Amino acid sequence: MRLLFAEDEADLNHIVTKRLTEEGYSVDACFDGEEAIDCLDAADYDAVILDIMMPKADGFTVLKHLRDMKKTTPVLFLTARDAVTDRVRGLDMGANDYLVKPFAFDELKARIRAMTRTVFREADTLLEVGNLQMDVAAHVVKRGDRVIDLSAKEYALLEYLMHNAGTVLSREKIEDHIWNFDYEGGTNVVDVYISYLRKKIDAEGEDKLIHTVRGAGYVLRA
Repeated sequence: MRLLFAEDEADLNHIVTKRLTEEGYSVDACFDGEEAIDCLDAADYDAVILDIMMPKADGFTVLKHLRDMKKTTPVLFLTARDAVTDRVRGLDMGANDYLVKPFAFDELKARIRAMTRTVFREADTLLEVGNLQMDVAAHVVKRGDRVIDLSAKEYALLEYLMHNAGTVLSREKIEDHIWNFDYEGGTNVVDVYISYLRKKIDAEGEDKLIHTVRGAGYVLRA
């Protein structure tokens, strides 16, 4: 999943961004509200995490901009201000959740999963395509009884394919969703990572789940 994280406290920004990236998320991190608005204008995100008290534009202003764009992207307010009036204002403006600093990183991950679960219409944290299973909460992937070891980026790519099982995804759409603005790799990065996944997911003798649609992209289907 691709996340936008806006937090002006540099140390917290770097730590959370690093840990979310290690969990397989693609994260665009910014340090003020204007930068956050620029990111929202340039890309689509699965979830947005906003500090309320930021320079140039506060979290309320960024949230209003997002909702004025008619985007329903889930938003989590992350703030040290725990007054009830702030919570109510944020929720009334269209925020989906609220987390007060300091917080446990595991709770942040759980709240991100809860928000995006609603977007993807999932009843639980288990994704299934044929005999391929992904437990999003436990971060475990299996095909039948075989546990599959994936890198963070491979995991993120597979999760995106499983969320969109049966839908053909173009290379451009996959790249925009999985890699953030800081990526400086090659132009064939999607093909490379699809190849990595195929070697791990579609083992010899098993039915192929990852299919190439010539001229269109890739699709995961049983």
